[in-house]
Amino acid sequence: MTAIKTRALAIGAILALTATACGTGEEATDESGLTPVTVGVLPITAVAPLYLGVEQGLFEEQGLDVTIETGGGGATTVPRVVSGELDFAFGNLASIIIAREQGLPLTVVANGMTTTGDADTDYSALVVPPDSDVTGAADLEGATVAIDNLNNIGDTSVRNSVRVDGGDPADLEFIELAFPDMPSALGNGQVDAAWVVEPFLTIALEQGATEIAGNFVDLHQDLSIAAYFTGEELIQEDPETVDAFTEAMNASLAYAEENPEETEQILTTYTEINEEIIDDLRWPRFPSTIDTDAVATLADLMVTDGLIDADPDLDTLIR
Repeated sequence: MTAIKTRALAIGAILALTATACGTGEEATDESGLTPVTVGVLPITAVAPLYLGVEQGLFEEQGLDVTIETGGGGATTVPRVVSGELDFAFGNLASIIIAREQGLPLTVVANGMTTTGDADTDYSALVVPPDSDVTGAADLEGATVAIDNLNNIGDTSVRNSVRVDGGDPADLEFIELAFPDMPSALGNGQVDAAWVVEPFLTIALEQGATEIAGNFVDLHQDLSIAAYFTGEELIQEDPETVDAFTEAMNASLAYAEENPEETEQILTTYTEINEEIIDDLRWPRFPSTIDTDAVATLADLMVTDGLIDADPDLDTLIR
C-alpha cells in the first residue's frame, strides 16, 4: 500500500471514529415541518439540477428543507459526510470509490451527471494554451497538467486519454488547481495543459485555449462522472430521509433534462458567470440511472494507475 493510501486510511479511521450524530440519525423537522438536510457541492454547471429542484419545490414535496454549501471537490467533501457535517454531497465517482476502499462508509444515492458521449459537445475537456505545439493527448508526455484533485478522476482520465492516443502517461506531472484558476494558468504559461469542466471550459476556449481530448468520453461514452452520496449511518438510522432525497434528486435530474433553458438560467444564481457565454456552454446529460459498466471501466483504470488495490463491489457502492 502506498504512503498516500496509508495516510488517507488513517485519516479515514479517525473520521469514522469521531463521527457524531450531527446530520445523521432521525432528523428533526424545522418550523415549516420539513426535515433539514445539508448538501455539499462544487459551483459548476453539473449541480444545476439540484439548485433547480430546490427552486421548483421538488425537495419540499418530499418533505425536505435543503441547504446547499459550496466548497471543494469530492476529496474534501467525503470527510465532511463521514463526520456528519454534511448529510449528502456531490462528488466524482473516483473519490467515492477511493473512500470505500479505505473503509469509509459511503453510498451513492443518486446520479449527478453523465458524459454526452461526444467529445465535441461534452462538458469536460483536456485543453492546451493557444500557442501550444501539442495537437493530441499523446504529445503530453512529460507535460505539466492541471487537475482539481490529485490521485482522482482527473489524472486517471487524462492518463487514459494519453494512452488512447498512443502516448505514455508515465512522465506526466500533475498539479492541483481550482477549476476557476485554470483558464488563467493556461494563459500565463503556468501549465502545459489543463483538465477543465464547464463553465470554465467555455471561458478557457474563448480565451484561445485549444481542446485536444474529451477525457471522459475517451474513458466511456456513458460514464456517470459524479453522483450524490451519503454515509451509511444516515441510511441505517433515517432511511426515509435518504429515500426522500433520492426521489427529489431524480425528479430534479428529469426536470433539468426537460427544461434546458431553465437549467441554463439557474446557473446565474450560484456562480458569477457572465450571462453572455451561457448559450455557449456545454452541458452533461442528467439521467437518473448510473451505467455500472462505465463505473467498472473507471475502477479498472484506477487499479491500473494504483489509486485502488481492487475493483469495488458496485452492488454496495450504489444504492
